[in-house]
Amino acid sequence: MPQATVHLLRHGEVNNPDGILYGRLPEFHLSELGREMARTLAEHFRERSAQGAKIVHLAASPLTRAQETAQPIAEALGLEITTEARIIEAANYFQGLHVSKAEILRPKHWPMLRNPFRPSWGEPYKDQAARVIAAVQDARMRAIELGGDGAEAILVSHQLPIWATRLSAEGKPLWHDPRKRECTLTSVTSLVFDDAGNLLRVDYSEPAAALLPGASSTPGA
Repeated sequence: MPQATVHLLRHGEVNNPDGILYGRLPEFHLSELGREMARTLAEHFRERSAQGAKIVHLAASPLTRAQETAQPIAEALGLEITTEARIIEAANYFQGLHVSKAEILRPKHWPMLRNPFRPSWGEPYKDQAARVIAAVQDARMRAIELGGDGAEAILVSHQLPIWATRLSAEGKPLWHDPRKRECTLTSVTSLVFDDAGNLLRVDYSEPAAALLPGASSTPGA
């Protein structure tokens, strides 16, 4: 039996009519659809808890959209939300811009595009994975402390840090095509650990898949 599972949950849809790459900017709230997604995830975890899952720890990125996604889950499970700075969105040079191909290719931005493998326009993939993995390990230990063998924790984070962490956990190169990330809005990437704290497997699910058609998602958000 696995010693613990840590679920990396991406936040719901954000109210962002101007299509801004919001990155770490404050006060980007969930849209009404995003709030419905969050409620759907809360019900998903409530049902799992009712069936015997020991979900004992909940943490979220300090950004508004992550905190708002976590709130219905906290209410459904009777948990407090711990703010975890290490699972915040990646730093990005293009933050605050309406990102389009024409904007990215403006000459003033060229120096930031020199190395897509790092990437040169933002926080290195390896740094993102390292900080999230450290938070995951702490959440794993906290879950065991609170719930014992088989306990589970939920960390509400953002697409790119979650994806970088998954690639790292699976031993894959961290550079990737952003269009091919398997990490939709309110998707759940679950890291399952054995008794020794070694990663057994990575599971992926989309409990709110029925709400995804028509949802907006700014690239890289």
